[in-house]
Amino acid sequence: MVDVADKPVTRRVAVASGVLRMLPTTLARIRAGKIAKGDVLSVADVAAVMAAKRTAELIPMCHTLPLSGVEIVYDETLPADTGGCVALRVVATVRCTGQTGVEMEALCAVSTALLTVYDMCKAIDRGMRIECVQLEEKHGGKSGSWTREARG
Repeated sequence: MVDVADKPVTRRVAVASGVLRMLPTTLARIRAGKIAKGDVLSVADVAAVMAAKRTAELIPMCHTLPLSGVEIVYDETLPADTGGCVALRVVATVRCTGQTGVEMEALCAVSTALLTVYDMCKAIDRGMRIECVQLEEKHGGKSGSWTREARG
């Protein structure tokens, strides 16, 4: 693990996203609260926050960080793909004040939210697929800010 003891404490923010493709009827049932396992997005919210808080237990070289905030947002506005599958996009924003960044925490939050939705809906749609889990932006630390749109 990298020693971060001499690094300055700064405000850190990371935003990650990912997509779960599914049948339109699956998304309609999620919206209507008609999934047997319960309120899918509420459970996925809790799972995402738990994953962000426990990232260091899952990724061996990650530092344990005192997170100050985890926000999860769902977006259903992506167009259907050529196979007719619609998309549920998950965006996680993770914040802390510390000596190292929170990119891995944001990525873990998104991945876990997507996996939770899959788990809760797999009985009705085993063909769902997770796509495009990626870092969108990060701020803070020695390297400053980075955004996906601005990358060279």
